[in-house]
Amino acid sequence: MTSDDKTNRGPADRTRININEEYELRYWTKELGVSEEQLRTSVKRVGPMADDVRADLRRRR
Repeated sequence: MTSDDKTNRGPADRTRININEEYELRYWTKELGVSEEQLRTSVKRVGPMADDVRADLRRRR
């Protein structure tokens, strides 16, 4: 399995969120319990670092 393997269900780097990959969108929306729109908005607001996105989403609930 390589980092280019699109069948891999989770992201290769779990510290960063890549909203340009469908499998990462599926993983992170489920992991964080948010919609795709909420995830995209948060990543645009605070950047791709998962901890920053988690904190942003917590602040907005």
